[in-house]
Amino acid sequence: MRGVEFTISVPFERFAKLKGIVEGRKRWRHLDQRRSFFDKQWKPDSWQKKQRFIFIRSCNRKQHKGPLQLDMFIPYEYGYDFKVIVTNKGLSAKKALAFHNGRGSQEGIFAELKSHAQMDYIPTRRQAGNQVYMLAAMLAHNLSREMQMLANIQQRGTNEKRAPLWKFAQLGTIRRNLIQRAGRLTRPQRNLTLTMSANPAVKSELLHYLNALNQAA
Repeated sequence: MRGVEFTISVPFERFAKLKGIVEGRKRWRHLDQRRSFFDKQWKPDSWQKKQRFIFIRSCNRKQHKGPLQLDMFIPYEYGYDFKVIVTNKGLSAKKALAFHNGRGSQEGIFAELKSHAQMDYIPTRRQAGNQVYMLAAMLAHNLSREMQMLANIQQRGTNEKRAPLWKFAQLGTIRRNLIQRAGRLTRPQRNLTLTMSANPAVKSELLHYLNALNQAA
């Protein structure tokens, strides 16, 4: 798609030449106290044009796997961990890396859909049935997000990691707090009424969402 900016992790095992590029690099630029980097316009042999590759090395402690002698001092050993990302963004390497690391927010959405909306489940052997099931799960998730956006003020501004502007509760949390509760539908004086056990916290949260939805309607 034209005009779409991206960052993608590059696997070293797929592109063996990257190892030689890293080993042959003599000058690394400072990124922060623990990391350094360099940029390079490069392409694998199978690609048609070059892209921006950002090479990053991090100085980390090496795990000590031998037996520990508790009565002796064991110094820490440090080594470098390397990673490469390819991007078409024109930001600085630090901001591009922050944007890349912010993908955890998107991965968290998929994890929530799998665990609380059963998006990893295939209910039927028909395409149409599976499509309806998937759309229903996505609709439930999106409605929960829309309800929270209507009921709560924005808690964040735009940042480098592109985190959501609202701090959303997960669908499972909303389900446990508001939906999966014991109650009865009764008709005192012919008015349909939901009767539940007294719980000030649940009452406050439920009325908070209902008032926000009524104002938006």
